[in-house]
Amino acid sequence: MGVKHLILAFLLGLSATARAETIHFVTEEYPPYNFSTNSGPNGASVEQIALIMEAVDLPHDIEFLPWARALALAESQPFHCVFTTGHDAERHENFKWVEPLLVDHMILLRRKGSAIAPQTINEATRFVVGTQREDFSATYLKAHGFERIDYAANLDSTMKKLAAGRIDLLITSEKTFESMRAGGKPVEAALVLEGKQYGIACHRDMPDDTVARMQAELDRLIANGTQDRIFERYGLRPNRIEQAAK
Repeated sequence: MGVKHLILAFLLGLSATARAETIHFVTEEYPPYNFSTNSGPNGASVEQIALIMEAVDLPHDIEFLPWARALALAESQPFHCVFTTGHDAERHENFKWVEPLLVDHMILLRRKGSAIAPQTINEATRFVVGTQREDFSATYLKAHGFERIDYAANLDSTMKKLAAGRIDLLITSEKTFESMRAGGKPVEAALVLEGKQYGIACHRDMPDDTVARMQAELDRLIANGTQDRIFERYGLRPNRIEQAAK
């Protein structure tokens, strides 16, 4: 076999290896975006990822973990991506991004009937606010002077603390709040905060071509209205991209 043929065979072998590499998506239980069911992963973000990966024709799987562990895996392990991930300055350089799966405002929630009603972020810092470990909202709270932050493994645990009166407020996205309210959760809006963009955060060694292909498919889902139709099925409003702060 000649040198040219050896090089070609080597390159084809590399291509086949890269194609066969499974992309591992990790996430948390955070309905209506990502949650597990008896029939498998479900949610507004899960559906988008399924369509993206079907279009790019790459093998993938989805695993549910505590958020802190999911984030750490995507940051430390090649071919791992974490979602639905808030994109902020602290995380920006740690990942390669495919976005937006979601654009939304953050919001502070109180128990239904509670008299807690901060008018500004400064007023809200007096209260105990619940969030999830390593969630970008925790970074936001610390950056804005919140010192009384209560951490939990997932949103459900934080919600239980709020309902039991163990915390004063809960921070989440506005779309999540609307879904919780529609599902009968005893929560009310206390203070609407700034807009944020959420996406897929992949390990820094993810091939640029793979990231570009995934981004192109997400862009297509947004442009043809598929993303909005997915949101509608979960009782969510369309994205307000122009209001997001990267």
